[in-house]
Amino acid sequence: MHARLVPIANAPPVELTKDLTLVGRTEDCDVRFEHKSVSKLHCVLVKTDGLVLLRDLGSTNGTRVNGQRVRRAALLPNDHLAIAAFRYQVKFGDVPDDSDERADADPGDGAADAVDDGPDEKPLDPKSPPLRRNALPDSYPDKPKPAK
Repeated sequence: MHARLVPIANAPPVELTKDLTLVGRTEDCDVRFEHKSVSKLHCVLVKTDGLVLLRDLGSTNGTRVNGQRVRRAALLPNDHLAIAAFRYQVKFGDVPDDSDERADADPGDGAADAVDDGPDEKPLDPKSPPLRRNALPDSYPDKPKPAK
């Protein structure tokens, strides 16, 4: 699957060539932003069946998907991604930027097919411990709750 981040404003284009891409400011990162708003290890992007999974690595200035600050998210075609001050639109497939209208109309990009795993999943093992709800939400609340 071919995925790329198309810049919206003053950002370099990013091709996601690896299955796992580390984004940050250090030399060890696959995608490096030499800007103080980007954390040393900012986020990780993982390509999987028809979508890209994002995980923020505790960055100071955050990672936003469609305007919402997130800790983790599944990126779909045409989602807006902000890595600190750098803003992008997510694109899948081999369609050049000037032909994006055709890519948007094509339902065969596999994004919708990859989400539905319903009846094929194996039932949970009755001997396994019960699943616990994640204490950290995937997104941040719009307004912090006042302290009592």
